Amino acid sequence: MTAGAGGAAPRTVLLVHSSAGAYGADRQLALIAGGLDPGRYRAVVVLATDGPLAGELRAAGVETRVAPVAVLRRGELTPGGLSRLAWRLAATSGLGRGRDLALVHSNTSVTLSGALAARRAGVPHLWHVREIYTERAWPAYRRLLGTAAALACVSAAVRDQFPAGDPRARVLADGLALPGGDAGPAGPGLPDGRPKGPAAGAPLACLVLGRMSSWKGQDVLLRALARVPGAVAVVAGDAWPGQEHYEHGLRRLAGELGLAERVRFTGFVTDPRALYAAADVVVVPSTRPDPLPNAALEAAAAGCCVVASRHGGLPEIVRDGVTGLLVAPGDPVALGAALRRIDADRELGRRLGAAAAADVRVRFAPGRLLAGVQDLYDELVRAPG
Repeated sequence: MTAGAGGAAPRTVLLVHSSAGAYGADRQLALIAGGLDPGRYRAVVVLATDGPLAGELRAAGVETRVAPVAVLRRGELTPGGLSRLAWRLAATSGLGRGRDLALVHSNTSVTLSGALAARRAGVPHLWHVREIYTERAWPAYRRLLGTAAALACVSAAVRDQFPAGDPRARVLADGLALPGGDAGPAGPGLPDGRPKGPAAGAPLACLVLGRMSSWKGQDVLLRALARVPGAVAVVAGDAWPGQEHYEHGLRRLAGELGLAERVRFTGFVTDPRALYAAADVVVVPSTRPDPLPNAALEAAAAGCCVVASRHGGLPEIVRDGVTGLLVAPGDPVALGAALRRIDADRELGRRLGAAAAADVRVRFAPGRLLAGVQDLYDELVRAPG
C-alpha cells in the first residue's frame, strides 16, 4: 500500500454503482476509480451487475466485486419490484463491513445501497447526481437525497433541482473519458460506404450515439433527416432494457419515411472514433432535459460539429453558434433546418467542430474532475462527525 503525505496510508472509498456497461456514468466511474491519487485514496468498487466495466476496473488494478445493489428504476415501482428493492437494500446494507472506510460514494442518484452502507459504517455519504427528475414524486425523493453529506451535480441544470443556497449541492462536471488506442474495434462505416473522412460533394453524414429510448430523441433525428435531401445517418447504441419496442419502432419509422437505405443501425459501438471521423454532424436530440450527455462531450472533443437540444446540460457543453448549434427540443423542423444549414456550409461545420474541441478539452479535462472529486473527499472526511 502506498503511503500518503506524512506517511499516512491512503483512505479507502467505497464506490457503489448501478450498472457495469460502457455508457456515460460507467465511463465516469472508471475514470474516477482508476484516477484517484494512490497516496490519498484507494477505491473499492461494488457494481450491481457483472459486465464490461468490471473487467476494465480489474484490469486497471481496482478492487471490484458484484453484489445485488438496490437500484431505483421505474420498472421497479410495483409491489413485486419494491419487495425486490427492499431485499437488495437489506442484502447490501453491510457493504463496507470489515473495511476501514473513509466514505461511501454512490455514483448515480438511483443507487440506494450506498446510503445505507454509509450509515451502518458511520462514514459520510456522497451522492453523485447524474439525473434530472421530472416525476411528481421528485420532492419526496429530493428529501431522501438530502440526507447525503454532499451532492455532486454533473451540471448547473442538475444543481438547479435543489434549493438555492444548499451548500451540499455543488456542480462537479464530468471529465472526458475518451476511448484509447486499444479500446476496441473501430466502428462501422456510414450508409454510403465511407469508412471515414467526408469526401467533397458527399451527402451530409449525421451521427447519433447513446442508448435508444424515447427521451434520447432518435426518432426526432429520423424525421429531421427526411427534410434534408440525400443526408445519411448512423444510429449507434442499443436499447435500454425494456425499451426494445422503441428500437423496433425506429426501424419501422425509417422505412415509413423512405430512409431505409439512408440510415444504419449499428448497435453498441465500443470505439466510435471512426464514426466521429466520418460524421459531418453529431446530433444530440434529447426530448427531455439531458443532465450532461457524454455523447456530446466526446463528439465535441473529437472536433465534430454538434447539433443539440437547447435544454438540460447541453447548453453548458455547446455554445450556440460558437462551438455548435442548439435547436428547440423535440422539433424535427428546427433540427432539419440546422442540418440543412450545415449541409449548405460544410466549412461552418468544420469551424464549429474545431472550436468545440479546443473548448471542451480544457473545460472538461479529466484532471479537473479528479481534482474536484478528491477535494470533495478531503472536505467530507475532515468534517466534524
